[in-house]
This record gives sequence, C-alpha cells and structure tokens, in this order.
Amino acid sequence: MPLDAILISGDIADHGAVAEYEEARADLVADVPVLLLPGNHDVRTAYRKVLGGDGTGDQPINRVVRVGRVLFALCDSSIPGRHDGRLAPETLAWLREVLASADGPVFVALHHPPIELRHPLMDPIMLGEPAEFEELIRRSTGVVAVLAGHAHSAVASTFGGRPLLLAPGVVSAIRPPWLVAEELTWANAVDLAEPPGVSFHVLDDDGRLTTHFRTVPA
Repeated sequence: MPLDAILISGDIADHGAVAEYEEARADLVADVPVLLLPGNHDVRTAYRKVLGGDGTGDQPINRVVRVGRVLFALCDSSIPGRHDGRLAPETLAWLREVLASADGPVFVALHHPPIELRHPLMDPIMLGEPAEFEELIRRSTGVVAVLAGHAHSAVASTFGGRPLLLAPGVVSAIRPPWLVAEELTWANAVDLAEPPGVSFHVLDDDGRLTTHFRTVPA
C-alpha cells in the first residue's frame, strides 16, 4: 500500500543544536511529504534556521500542510526550556482558524499528549491546560484524530470525542510501571533495546480511520 505522507511528531533533535537539524534534514528525505513539528528537546531558533517554519524567532512553529484531500494541522506544544507542554494562546487561535476554514478531513498533530497516561514519570510532563484545546476538537466536525508522540509508547485513547493516537518511539521506549518491579525511575524506565516503532494510519474514503502499530527491525 503506498504511503501518502510521513509524520514525525517532535523531538527532531536531542539537544536542539544546529548540527542535529542539519543531520535530520539530510536523513528525513522521502518521495512523499515528510511532516515535522517540534518537541520538548527541540530549540525553536535552531529548528527554524535549518528546517524553516512559520513565524520568527522563538515564537511557536505552527504549520498547516495539505496532502491530497487531507489537512494536517501541525501544532507546536513545546515550552522553551521545559519538558512539559502547552498550546500558547496564539497557537489555539491559529488552530481555530485552520479548523473553521477546513474543507476536508483534518489530522491535528502535536508532540505532547493532552491526557494523563497513568504513568508517574510521563504524566507531569504532558500537555498542560488542555481544556480549551479539547473543546475546540470536540466542536470541529472535520477532525479525524489527534496524533501525538512524546511518550515513546504506542497508546490509543480518545480526546474531545476523537481518537487520540500516540506514536511509539524510534530511538527508545518508556516502560510502563507494571513492567518494572522496583520503584520506577528514568534510569529503569528508558528501554534502549526495544526496536523502533511506527504507527500506520489508513483513512478510508468514508472517513474510517484504522491504525496499525508496528515495530521495525533495527
């Protein structure tokens, strides 16, 4: 089955260095659109310098991209210097306009999941103040799903009455608390041995979304 687009839901770099973005730009090349958005490890000024993006300086990097009949609203949920997330007022205003003018199905993508995952390490660094965002999703009939990352774990839930689908990690996985016998810490939660994972989303003509979570041999 041919791909229409590849979405990378944040943390393009580890330390936010220009050299990292230059390496990513060289690697992230495909014969379909490659859609990027910032995560908590990214630095907006360096990201913009190499990868571009709307706005200037340290303002949120929000983009809307059309792939065929589908719109991707790529929202910057990062907070400079912090690991938790938030959708700034200007991002919410931008997203409201995008959704109001959409003439087809829309995927809304961001880095930070807007719900608790019942994970003691990840929940403190999820998306803060999600209520206005949730109401916006709930009222926007064109939204097919909300796509996120950050948790390094394949997770399926709902948000604003729509599917919420979290992509697994491509470098490491985060173990859930029920897989660790001792007290959970970042030292024993991060699993560097688990193979990379991807989410494969299929949107049918009738609007049905089917998602497959798969590991990829390293």
